[in-house]
Amino acid sequence: MLRRGIPDEAAQEVLSRFEDVGLIDDAAFADAWVESRHHGRGLARRALARELRTKGVDSALIEEAVGRLDSEQEESTARELVDRKLRTTRGLDREKRLRRLAGMLARKGYPEGLALRVVRQALEEEGEDPDLLEEHLPGD
Repeated sequence: MLRRGIPDEAAQEVLSRFEDVGLIDDAAFADAWVESRHHGRGLARRALARELRTKGVDSALIEEAVGRLDSEQEESTARELVDRKLRTTRGLDREKRLRRLAGMLARKGYPEGLALRVVRQALEEEGEDPDLLEEHLPGD
């Protein structure tokens, strides 16, 4: 409204009225955003919080919305992402696969320890030697 030359006082009055009648609901927006972006793009809590901050959502509402994603749900989504990407890394050397898979999770906001654990498990299940994987992983 500022860019359109609407006085600040009038803009605040309109926005307050919109909130009163339920047309603006930051909490509902944050919840919907988290649900959509986590299930649609596989984003982790950290990335979701960052996106909501850039959209101007209040910190308390962000914490509440991303707090609805529990650790098990986040790990399950990370595992699904790795399982999908795993096929595209076959044929690459072990270290390169590890970097690519963990990097993909990191870009989506997953913590390093979780990313490395999920990737290690997926590679072990695929038949990679767990002792060789340990050589290339920093401490969890």
